[in-house]
Amino acid sequence: MNDLIKKQLQDAQATMDKAIAHCETELTKIRAGKASAGMLDGIMVDYYGAPTGLSNVASINTPDARTILVQPWEKNMLVPIERAIMEANIGINPQNDGVVIRLGVPPLTEERRKDLVKKVKEEAERGRITVRNIRKDANEKIKKLKGEGVSDDDIKAGEAEVQKITDLYIVKVDKHAEAKEKDVMTV
Repeated sequence: MNDLIKKQLQDAQATMDKAIAHCETELTKIRAGKASAGMLDGIMVDYYGAPTGLSNVASINTPDARTILVQPWEKNMLVPIERAIMEANIGINPQNDGVVIRLGVPPLTEERRKDLVKKVKEEAERGRITVRNIRKDANEKIKKLKGEGVSDDDIKAGEAEVQKITDLYIVKVDKHAEAKEKDVMTV
């Protein structure tokens, strides 16, 4: 196979790896009824005027399956952390006792579990669409190589290889979604 096509395949694969990582990250944010530090990922706290990730200004622990404990490195960060959690609208009200912030994770109702499964499916579909768009871009780039002296057979082989890679990554997205769905539905 032509070196130019191999480079396009490597680029497509690297981009698909990033798409899978993003999909995994988004799926982790969907809570499964158990307390997890990942539920607070992406929450930004006003740290002396600069937006900073919550995990950079506090220790986050899960002492049990229903509680998240946020202990700031500096005591004066309690109120900004509490405000940031409330503004993030994750469905949990923080309780500030002057030393730590406790987040009680309520058990999920059957209806809420079904809503979360819908969210998981939406996120998985977004992941699949991203992978397919990467496939489309890779195929277009491979077709443009015809002008650089790449044979039609090499182009067809390159497109077939892009399809194989795409199929593998779609399966990865489905596996992550299936695992998360199972996690959400487990009582």
